[in-house]
Amino acid sequence: MTDGITKITAWFCLSFAAIMTANVFAGEEYLSPSALAIDTTASKIYIAESTARQIAVFDIATARVQRHIPLPAEPTGLALSSDNKKLYVTTGLDFGAVQVVDTNRGKIVAKLPAGYGPIAPVLSSNGKKLYICNQFDNNVTVIDLASKKQVAAIAVNRLPVAAALTPDGKKLFTANLIPSGRADGDYNAAVISVIDTKNDKHITDIKLPNGSIDIRGICISPDGKYAYATGVLARYQLPTTQLERGWMNTNALIIIDAKSNEFVNTVLLDSVDLGAANPWAVACTDCPDEPGRNFIFITHAGTHELSIIDQAAMHKKLADIAAGQKVSHVSISPEDVPNDLSFLTGIRKRVTLKGNGPRALAIAGNKAYIAEYFSGSLGVVNGCSEDTRTDVESIALGNEPEMTPQRKGEMFFNDASLCFQNWQSCASCHPDNVRPDAINWDLLNDGIGNPKQTKNLVVAHETAPAMISGIRPDAETAVRAGIKFIQFAVRPEEDAAAIDEYLKSLKPAPSPKLVKGSFGKRVLNRSAKKGKKVFSDAGCANCHSGSLYTDQQKHDIGSGTDNEQGTAFDTPSLIEAWRTAPYLYDGRAATIKGVLTEFNTDDMHGRTTGLTGKQLNDLAEFVLSL
Repeated sequence: MTDGITKITAWFCLSFAAIMTANVFAGEEYLSPSALAIDTTASKIYIAESTARQIAVFDIATARVQRHIPLPAEPTGLALSSDNKKLYVTTGLDFGAVQVVDTNRGKIVAKLPAGYGPIAPVLSSNGKKLYICNQFDNNVTVIDLASKKQVAAIAVNRLPVAAALTPDGKKLFTANLIPSGRADGDYNAAVISVIDTKNDKHITDIKLPNGSIDIRGICISPDGKYAYATGVLARYQLPTTQLERGWMNTNALIIIDAKSNEFVNTVLLDSVDLGAANPWAVACTDCPDEPGRNFIFITHAGTHELSIIDQAAMHKKLADIAAGQKVSHVSISPEDVPNDLSFLTGIRKRVTLKGNGPRALAIAGNKAYIAEYFSGSLGVVNGCSEDTRTDVESIALGNEPEMTPQRKGEMFFNDASLCFQNWQSCASCHPDNVRPDAINWDLLNDGIGNPKQTKNLVVAHETAPAMISGIRPDAETAVRAGIKFIQFAVRPEEDAAAIDEYLKSLKPAPSPKLVKGSFGKRVLNRSAKKGKKVFSDAGCANCHSGSLYTDQQKHDIGSGTDNEQGTAFDTPSLIEAWRTAPYLYDGRAATIKGVLTEFNTDDMHGRTTGLTGKQLNDLAEFVLSL
């Protein structure tokens, strides 16, 4: 706290849509505020405006944007130096970098190295090092700011998208978006990784409850005792016959003991009959008007809300139940808490915001500032007010152009208000900007008791039929069926048509396996070039044909098990195979090499038995380069 003001920089809460795709449609320019950083005097807010490729400098006193700082690529995260003189901005995707901005001059003065999909920059406690989550390298890189060189690359789990440093600066916690490994077992969940910042080494991965996915935001309590992360608790082991009362997806706050690196519990953010979909950013602070009283703030990107939780009251309930006390009609033991939709009753305020698509969050004094992605605005909430219904603002950051159908579709895809009781949005199961959540769901479109992997929706409209079983004739049909049978809603045809346009506008992202060729073009590496020939010789190209690597036909490749033995499945496109593990219809293959070897019965899925180890590696390298 400085002069009674708590500053929390919300570099961890970003817009994945802005990171992964070009969301500037037909020449239109949207602002898409996606990350925030407040200076130590609480006089300015630096706002990353993703699709506008700029930083807006917002003056808190006048509630106006003072100026804009142009950037060479989409900003994905912000970190501000303690003296407020330098702003570190992660930008880009495969040509990721950190732009160093002189805040006085409003200009970029240096460019630092970064990996693939850099996000969530965090400054070390002494300001000498910068930590960067590189989503698709699955690591955290460390830059020495004096030499401007990378000094470490720390492997973490899958898709690190957020990070938070403990107050003593000794540990960095990273939130990993989705699970890794095979998906056909009894347990499947993402993890939180812990890094020792003294030695820049990975310490451990904290195991989360079964079904924990979409881990988007993370923060540390001011006393350093707890780490709080936002996520979804997917009830994926149940058939999707209903979603009310959280039977499909519940939305949660994950609590970690930051001292012991141990999981404490998961508290649901939904109400009994109203979901709080897509929790995104999380921040901890105390209320200046009530010293010693701490609050946890959470943005809900799907329901356009802000949760404000009394931290002490929540932990008291958790302590009481651990001591054997019944704290609600549901929670009799700690194991009951992740199923208790009434646990936060009386200790949480649920504030409806005026903007659309709240994501990043920053706190200064008694005010919460929220980046409202789709409305191009900055939300302001008096977090200590007793009547937050009337103490909510949404300040326009500029003139937003009229929404194109594609932009509307993107908004609808992320909007849980389209869903019955607001439990989930399309993005709940496609959290990596329409890419899959890496778990199996038992949808009812092809019967019951046969769960299947969530599919990548990039190029889905070009590769009919839809769904792994090919049960829908095309993606258009699948979109409308999803609204009806997964969202359990009836919506105007215009909504589904807009989602179609959004999905059709998306372009595949280049694989991290590609190398830089002439004129900056990405090309196959040496191993993948050899693998391309193996791909043809082994017969893979017979079914995975054409520019999208699918013949759009069904084939029995011997992968069916139990009641689906002998079933012919749709040939999936191999585009972005590098991004969509695990593989096969039930996710039993954690790697492409596993598809080619362990799960290729009688060479029904390509003639791979006679391939050497080197050829198999080359073949896998080619597939993962598409």
